[in-house]
Amino acid sequence: MLPIATLPAAGLLLRLGQADMLGADGLAAHVAWMQPVADVLAAAGNAVFNNLPLIFAVGVAIGFARKADGSTAIAGLFGYLVLQGVFGALAPYWGAGGETPAENTINYGVLGGIVIGIVAARLWQRYYRIKLPDWLAFFGGRRFVPIVTSVAAIGVALVMGALYPAFNWLINDQLGGWLMTAGTEGGVAAALAAFVFGTVNRLLIPFGLHHLLNSIPWFQLGDCTNAAGETLHGDLTCFFSGVDGTNAWTGSFMTGFFPIMMFALPGAALAIWRSALPARRKTTGVLMISVALTAFVTGITEPLEYAFAYVAFPLYAVHAVLTGTSLALVNALGIKDGFAFSAGGIDYLLNFGKSAELSGGTLAGPVALLGVGLAYFLIYYFLFRFLITRFGFKTPGREDDGDSFAAAQETAAQSTGKRRSD
Repeated sequence: MLPIATLPAAGLLLRLGQADMLGADGLAAHVAWMQPVADVLAAAGNAVFNNLPLIFAVGVAIGFARKADGSTAIAGLFGYLVLQGVFGALAPYWGAGGETPAENTINYGVLGGIVIGIVAARLWQRYYRIKLPDWLAFFGGRRFVPIVTSVAAIGVALVMGALYPAFNWLINDQLGGWLMTAGTEGGVAAALAAFVFGTVNRLLIPFGLHHLLNSIPWFQLGDCTNAAGETLHGDLTCFFSGVDGTNAWTGSFMTGFFPIMMFALPGAALAIWRSALPARRKTTGVLMISVALTAFVTGITEPLEYAFAYVAFPLYAVHAVLTGTSLALVNALGIKDGFAFSAGGIDYLLNFGKSAELSGGTLAGPVALLGVGLAYFLIYYFLFRFLITRFGFKTPGREDDGDSFAAAQETAAQSTGKRRSD
C-alpha cells in the first residue's frame, strides 16, 4: 500500500503535462513558456508510471517479508535489475514486438516486479541470519540476501523468457486477432468483442500488461480515411481523424470506460471507505477520496484498483466483468466517445462535441453516458459494500493490525499522543 499511496500525485502530474492540458494543444498554445512547465510535469509523472515494475519489486519485497528492513528492499532492487538485464539478452531469441530480432522485447510489466518482490521476500526470510565461514563472514546475514536474490533472478528470467513467446501468442495473436475481426462487424459480435476486451483489459491491470492488449483495438483495428485521403487504423485514431463515414464502429473500445473510471470506481472507493473499521475510517477516507478524484478527473485508475486488486482479487474479478458489461451496454445503446489520454472527466469534456457528432449528431449520446455512469456508481457502491462485509475482504481500513501503512500511521499517532500526555 505504501507505493500505491504515491500514485495519485504522479497521475495528476502526468495528466497536467499532456498536450491538451498545459502542453502544445492547451495552455502552451497561448502562453509559450508553459510548454517547458508541461514537459517537466509530464516527465515527473512518467518517472513513476514508467518504473512501476521496479516500485512493485521493492514494495512487494518489503510487504511480504516478516520484519523486513532495508536489505529486503535492496534485494528486490538487485533482483529486478538482473531480471531486466537477462530479459534484454534473451529478447532477440524469445522476444516479440519488433520487425527485426534487435527490436524485439520481453515485457511482463508489473508482473515481473511482483514475482521478483515475492522471491526477494522469501529468500530474505530464509537467509537473513545465515552464517558463512569466517573468510566469507562479511557476506553473511542480511548482506547475503541481495546476492542470492540476484542469482535466483537469473533462473526466474530464464523461465519467464522461455514462456514469453506463448504468452505473447495468446494475448496478441489469438485474442487480438479475434478482436480485430469481431470489433468491426457491428451488432452482437461487436458488443461481445467489447465485453471481452473490457473484461480482459481490467484483468491485466494488476500485472501492468493491459497496454499489450490495448494497442490492438486502439491503433490497429479497422480503417478509416482522414481529410487528406489517407487511410488510418485504430479505434482511437479514427475517432479523432476519420471523416469518411465508414467508421461507425469508432469508440466501440473506448466509450464504456467513461462510466467505469468516472463513476463506478469512485463508487467502489466510497464503499471501501464506509466499510473500513471505525478506528481507521478517517485515514481510509483520505486515501479513497484522493484516488477517486484521480480516477474521475484524469481517468488514471491504477491507484484505486491496486488498493483492492491484490488483497481482494475476487472483488477485482467482479470489477473486471462489470467493466466488460459497460463496454457492451454503450455499444448496444449506440453511444460513442473516445479519449486521447484516458476516460476521465477532462477527456469527456474535451471530446463532448465529437461524442455528440458520432452518437447520432445529438447531445443524447454524451448525456446518456452520464446516466449510465450514475447507474454504475450505485451498482458498484452497494455491490462492493455487500461483498466486502459479507466475505470479510481485507480492503484498506479492514486489515489486521500491522498489515497496512494506515495501521502504522495510526499506531504512530497514538504513540505520539501518549508521549505528549505523559
